[in-house]
Amino acid sequence: MLDYIKGEVVELTPASVVIETGGLGYIVHISLNTYSALNGLKSCKLYVYESIREDAHLLFGFMEKRERELFLLLISVSGVGANTARMVLSSIAVYELEGIIATGNANALKTVKGIGTKTAERIIIDLKDKIKVSENFGSFPTPANASSEAAKEAVAALTMLGFNLSASQKTVAKIEKEHPTFAVEEIIKHALKIL
Repeated sequence: MLDYIKGEVVELTPASVVIETGGLGYIVHISLNTYSALNGLKSCKLYVYESIREDAHLLFGFMEKRERELFLLLISVSGVGANTARMVLSSIAVYELEGIIATGNANALKTVKGIGTKTAERIIIDLKDKIKVSENFGSFPTPANASSEAAKEAVAALTMLGFNLSASQKTVAKIEKEHPTFAVEEIIKHALKIL
C-alpha cells in the first residue's frame, strides 16, 4: 500500500495531476480542494489511496491527511464509490463536510450530484460517530481571478467527472456570466450543485 507520492508537478487539471518521481509519471485523481492547494506549485507531496480493480489501478491523491481520512470513511459507506467520494469532497470543503455529518444535515449532502436521500442518510448514520470536528477549521486557498481559460478548464473537469459536454458548457457559461471573478474550482463547485 502506498502512503504518499512526492515529486514534480508535470500537469495539473481540476480532476487530476501528473506527478513525476523516479523517472515515472503517475496520474493521480484529485478533488477540487487538492487542486486549489496544488495551483502554482512545482513540486508536491500527496497522500494517496490506491484503488485496485479488475479493470484499472487508480491513484487518488490528497494534499492533507485529513482529506484522505474523510475519503476513506466515505468509501467505507455502502453505495459510495471512489468517484462519488471525490465528488463529495470537490463540492463541500473538508471542515464543512465534517460539520454536515456531525450535525446530521442530510439536505446539505443531497446537493452533491449523485447523492440521493438514502445515500445521504446512510453516510450520516455510518459516519456520525467516526467524525471528529476540529475547532481549527483550515480551508484551502482560492485564486481570485477567473477567465475564459477557467471556464474551459471547468468544462474539461466536469466532462472528466462524467457530465454531458453541452450541459457542462451551458452551466459553466451561466455561472461565469453571473460570477465573472470565480476561479476554476469555484465554477466547478457551483456547477456540481446545478448539474
